[in-house]
Amino acid sequence: MVPEPTIGIQVAYLVASILFIVGLKFLSSPRHARNGNLIAAAGMILAVGATLAVPGVRVSPLLVTCVAVGGIAGVWAARSVSITAMPQMVAMLNGLGGGAAALVSCAGIWRATHAGVSVTLFQTLRVTVRHDAPHGASLVELLGVLIGSVSFSGSAIAWGKLQGVISEKAIAGAWTRFVNAAIVIAILVSGAMTLEGGGPGRLAVYLVGSLAFGVFMVIPIGGADMPVVISLLNSFTGLAAASTGFALDNRALIISGTLVGASGTLLTRLMCKAMNRSLANVLFAGFGAAHAAGAAGAKAAAKPVREIGPEDAAVLLSNIRSLIIVPGYGMAVAQAQHAVRELADMLAHKGVDVRYAIHPVAGRMPGHMNVLLAEANVPYTQLFDLDQINPEFGHTDVALVIGANDVVNPAARTDTASPIYGMPILDADKAQHCIIIKRSMNPGFAGIDNPLYYEPRTMMLFGDAKGAVTKVLEALKML
Repeated sequence: MVPEPTIGIQVAYLVASILFIVGLKFLSSPRHARNGNLIAAAGMILAVGATLAVPGVRVSPLLVTCVAVGGIAGVWAARSVSITAMPQMVAMLNGLGGGAAALVSCAGIWRATHAGVSVTLFQTLRVTVRHDAPHGASLVELLGVLIGSVSFSGSAIAWGKLQGVISEKAIAGAWTRFVNAAIVIAILVSGAMTLEGGGPGRLAVYLVGSLAFGVFMVIPIGGADMPVVISLLNSFTGLAAASTGFALDNRALIISGTLVGASGTLLTRLMCKAMNRSLANVLFAGFGAAHAAGAAGAKAAAKPVREIGPEDAAVLLSNIRSLIIVPGYGMAVAQAQHAVRELADMLAHKGVDVRYAIHPVAGRMPGHMNVLLAEANVPYTQLFDLDQINPEFGHTDVALVIGANDVVNPAARTDTASPIYGMPILDADKAQHCIIIKRSMNPGFAGIDNPLYYEPRTMMLFGDAKGAVTKVLEALKML
């Protein structure tokens, strides 16, 4: 057994935990988020250093190599990934964290049940686990395997949906319920048998069942619900890390995992509230699986809309005093954030008051629009959340909606039969004029028509978000 950490090590863990808490607090504000990241990173470096300094822990070449490879890979990935692929990056990091926790818990179970087989490996890695059962796995380790595996495989599916490798549509049906029921039974039975000790087959069944459960939990969920899924999987990763901390008796890991789990859970609840849907509805309703998008599109095409060209849009924008920009997923797909920032700067130089309205679930991850706009160096003072900006739409000359659909749909207020009824929306329809940039009249993720498109004060500017904004910019420069 590795000796108990010294007082100095425990103090280092305490300081690291405080840095985690302060960093998390800073992350709640876009203005201070960068510093929050740095503070939390400093806490993690301190925690890792303190762990390596625990008496009896040998810093082996294998350990140094793993830390170096992981650190280099993380820096390279963070610097090379495009900002529009950040949701995929977040999903991948979630999965890796959960997978690491699951592997450590698996190793602890293996050592408990096959100490004679794996003693050399554990002497090399210096992994110490406390067990509630003398000859079997502990419950906390089983939970670590289950939660970490679900986070890993679920995040892999989320990455696939976001990357387009897997269809973004919700793949749901009665068969998924039967499959999930069978998987849950296999997990419970193999988990109970693993607690009693035994051969590797029991642990293998438990591990495979946990991985399969993560896959079939996320497969039935549509791509537009990924913000909720990612935040939920983030909380799973934190819980898995906390379970590993209990198994390893590492206080810093327990605290950091609990913080991640708690913050992820709170964020998940907030995002469900922003959509006026329960978490059970997101996970099990198969929302978006069988919407009649074609019929909705045909219905929309039969209605008259007011179309506007880039030149006319430029004329209108050059003669206003206030503008609210509503970014959505279409802006992210087109990578139009830089063009939008340039347009906003040009109008601001003309004396226009420019603000951005950020809906909590716009995009494909929590804070997606904030990340995109920050990458384009949009001032934080121009970003407003739903509650802050909604009272201002009625006093605004133009609301410019870029690639957003359901988050500005007035049916959420009035149509009790609508699947988004009750969802808080941005009140773009209350502006004096509304310009909507869309590729076509096809509906959004909810698969429903948007009455805003046919309002007399609404003008449709069709085209790719980046191309349309660029054309408006060029027209403005000619005025």
